[in-house]
Amino acid sequence: MIAYPEWISPNVVSFSLPSGGEFAIRWYSVMYLVGYILGFFIFRKRVREGLFRISEEALDSFISHLIIGMLIGARVFYVLFYNFNEYASDPTQIFAIWKGGLSFHGAAVGMTVGCWLFARKNKVSFFEVTDAMALAAALGVFFGRWGNFINGELYGRPTDVAWGMIFPTDPHEMIRHPSQIYQSLTEGLLLFIILWNLQKWALKNNRYRPGLIGGSFLVGYGVFRFLVEYTREPDAQLGLLLGGFFSMGQILCFFTALAGFIVLMYTQKTQPVLVPTIKAKEAKNQKK
Repeated sequence: MIAYPEWISPNVVSFSLPSGGEFAIRWYSVMYLVGYILGFFIFRKRVREGLFRISEEALDSFISHLIIGMLIGARVFYVLFYNFNEYASDPTQIFAIWKGGLSFHGAAVGMTVGCWLFARKNKVSFFEVTDAMALAAALGVFFGRWGNFINGELYGRPTDVAWGMIFPTDPHEMIRHPSQIYQSLTEGLLLFIILWNLQKWALKNNRYRPGLIGGSFLVGYGVFRFLVEYTREPDAQLGLLLGGFFSMGQILCFFTALAGFIVLMYTQKTQPVLVPTIKAKEAKNQKK
């Protein structure tokens, strides 16, 4: 067993308010902020390379669309699929997002809607927009899951592996899988590396079509999350479903991966090959 680092506080900083309450900046929020900052640099790089054909000035609007879509989608999905009965009995709690209760699948749907609205407003290809979002989302998962780990939430199932941990938030004080770290490394870092190299290969071989990265993200996330869910503790209010074999997360991951396959098949048949601005300039100079 590895000791959980209890010296890490969920709060980066906290202080008392004159009114008697407390204000705190949590690591979980900081992790998402880091993800969005890195996402901004990814977006700007794609704009400059001609893979995301918008102006750099429009990036602030794009990020705003993503944040709003993420918050609404994540909350709506959690309410509908994870804890509907509780919120149905007290609908006012739906708006109390500071108490927790967000779904990544819902966040993905919400951000996709945000991408569609942004693409329509700025007259740019929807799949160029979602490709940019997908790369940033993988990094967001990487940092976000570390935020979950620091909070001691979304921990894994009981285990006897040597690296199991007892999480301070676990009322049963059992040795469990650090599933947040598994998710961070697979759905986040590994998936980002795969997508980055897939894009690099496709561009080099003139086979990059908008939708390739977004569709591949959905497939990769769905597969990785489905597998890691076997080590993650199911939501207490739901348990395991479909005869006790699958968690709600796995059911949603099946449809996530299926959606990814559909996107890949559709875009590879309908979207034209996109030549980056840098590569187009090089080809032009060679002709001269």
